[in-house]
Amino acid sequence: MNAPRQKVILMAEDDADDRLLVQEALVECKLEGTIRFVADGEELMDYLLRQGKYLTPEAAPRPTFILLDLNMPRKDGLQALHEIRAHPDLRRLPVVVFTTSKAEADVEKVYDLGANSFVIKPVAFDALVKIVGALAQYWFGIVKQPSPRHQFA
Repeated sequence: MNAPRQKVILMAEDDADDRLLVQEALVECKLEGTIRFVADGEELMDYLLRQGKYLTPEAAPRPTFILLDLNMPRKDGLQALHEIRAHPDLRRLPVVVFTTSKAEADVEKVYDLGANSFVIKPVAFDALVKIVGALAQYWFGIVKQPSPRHQFA
């Protein structure tokens, strides 16, 4: 019998303050699981494809879901989302776009590219706690996900 998968949120976010706030919000929610961070779309793809410093499953456990910022250096969220959905071993990973953008064009683009959700980052910490808690509860406990493919187990 397979061991249960780790509950891992992978957040692609270039802003250190936003990373810290999300981490604190997750602690506040008291949910099981860990959060891993990457600073941009390039590092996100290295993590997901286990390249560079992410060669082992220990260095890059398969995320339960990805929180993806749109505005990042080197490779933005739209480019990363496009690559994730184009890759046969990654396309099933849940991706929640988590951004400050309220632009309808961004909403349409991310859904056209196959995002699972578009969530606007709240300004208030208590609202952030509620959103992070709801996302973690949904993706960790409510949804049934398919088994990982190939090397990404």
